Amino acid sequence: MSPTRHVLRGVIAAATVVAVVPLAAVGAHADPPAPTPGPAVTAMWVWDNPLDRSVDARGTAYAPADTATLAAFVRDQGLTTVHLSAPWASDEGPVAPWLTATIAAVRAEGATVGVLGGDPPWLHQPALAVQWMQAATHGRTVDHVQLNVEPWTRPEWFTDRTGSVTRWLALLDTVRAALPPGVGLGVDVPYWLAWEPWGTGTIADAAMARADRVEIVAFVDHAHGTDGILALSADAVAAAVAADLPFTVGVETDTPAVAGGAEWTFGDDGLGVLVTETALVHDALAGTPGYEGVAVQHYRTWRTLQDETPTP
Repeated sequence: MSPTRHVLRGVIAAATVVAVVPLAAVGAHADPPAPTPGPAVTAMWVWDNPLDRSVDARGTAYAPADTATLAAFVRDQGLTTVHLSAPWASDEGPVAPWLTATIAAVRAEGATVGVLGGDPPWLHQPALAVQWMQAATHGRTVDHVQLNVEPWTRPEWFTDRTGSVTRWLALLDTVRAALPPGVGLGVDVPYWLAWEPWGTGTIADAAMARADRVEIVAFVDHAHGTDGILALSADAVAAAVAADLPFTVGVETDTPAVAGGAEWTFGDDGLGVLVTETALVHDALAGTPGYEGVAVQHYRTWRTLQDETPTP
């Protein structure tokens, strides 16, 4: 999810009421197993760049997003996947050399890199998404294109659900058909879409049928319990396994104000809680076909959480 636009909490709350959670997925027991060694977090979304708006209107002026610092962070955290935000017309202007260099530097650290983007107008004009994608991939070695388009945040999701889903799936089809050879399509899929019927399956099933990889968005601040990451994401995980897709499970580190409440983010919990809970998720899902770890939303706030943690 974009740091400025989260999943609508009313949608999630409504879905939670009717969801049937498999008991095996709940993971509610008195003594959770100790986390297995190795990093649980293997992926992250990066929404920032180091450019000042006075230099490039698309800049976000986040200094630690410079190429060398970001690549070092990927190396130090042992990340294997990075979704790197590409603004509109990213093959032009000052942002272009930064994006090109950063993609190459992160890939040199052994991580796969996807260009990340998603704007609401694309739902009605898929050609705009193709135009964005072609600029973002032009002259660069990119592993995937990560689409973060969120029809559930639009008013028409509540007045024309069928049309909203149809447009979203058509957008995925259009972008996929235009991808350069060897570049896959990644899609951000909130866990509760696995509870939304569509055709003979669910909306999540339909989206995953069009993807080469999926980020299961499960922005909750604890692993276990009926309202924890594992229980809530269980049906979406099962859908990813059935679709034979590589997947990660996404968590949030932004502020409660941005996330929509303290229960949806680790941003107010501290780094220790993030490490502990994601390790529990990792321990429970390790060995699941396609599972590639936990993804953190997003670089700036995760790094801030680390900087705020006292050194022992």
